[in-house]
Amino acid sequence: MRVAIVDDEMLARALLRECLARHDDVEIVAECANGFEAVKAIAELEPELVFLDIQMPRLDGFEVAELIGAKTRLIFVTAYDQYALKAFECHALDYLLKPYSEQRFDQALAHARAHRVPAAAIETVLREAAARALPLARVLIRDGARVQVIPVDSIDYIEAQDDYVSIRSNGKAWLKSQRLGELETQLDAHKFLRVHRSYLLNIDCLSRIEPATRDSHVAILNDGTRIPVSKSGYQKLRLLER
Repeated sequence: MRVAIVDDEMLARALLRECLARHDDVEIVAECANGFEAVKAIAELEPELVFLDIQMPRLDGFEVAELIGAKTRLIFVTAYDQYALKAFECHALDYLLKPYSEQRFDQALAHARAHRVPAAAIETVLREAAARALPLARVLIRDGARVQVIPVDSIDYIEAQDDYVSIRSNGKAWLKSQRLGELETQLDAHKFLRVHRSYLLNIDCLSRIEPATRDSHVAILNDGTRIPVSKSGYQKLRLLER
């Protein structure tokens, strides 16, 4: 089994190496100290299994999981139990809570070999974990082995384009493979408003609203960009004025 280790702490990586060394069928093909290194290494080396820390600088474990895609099998390794629910929503095979014993590590590796997590193990962790659904602070866009990080505060608007979204930020447009409705649920609803079925608008970038025809309106942004506004979108914007 080809394995990658991702953790910003050297001692944590050393412990994983030691645990994996006891298994003759495991080959460590990559060892990464941050999320950017991990995304590049996983794209190039295609390990079968990744032991992934969650709290890391630059890119955290969930952002790495988003960028590498669902085909890569993951075991999250962290000192924090509150992320367990989100980890299993990412289809993690297991969730190792630091400090873990050799027996618990071997159990997680056995789960990975079997391609499944016992239901009882998931239920136990979920009962102990608290879900923390916070709005995104940044949007990640993968371009091959490169990663573009866009702070949410810098986004002017987002436009739907079939199965993609075009994210407009600092005068540039970035294409991301994601549905507009899905991204909408991940952003701060007090900051991003669905003004049209194809547009999400950062209300901080709104300059004014003008009539386009007798029954339609258009949003004028601070840079002069014109965004169509549906009837329901106009009602939402009117509510902001109150």
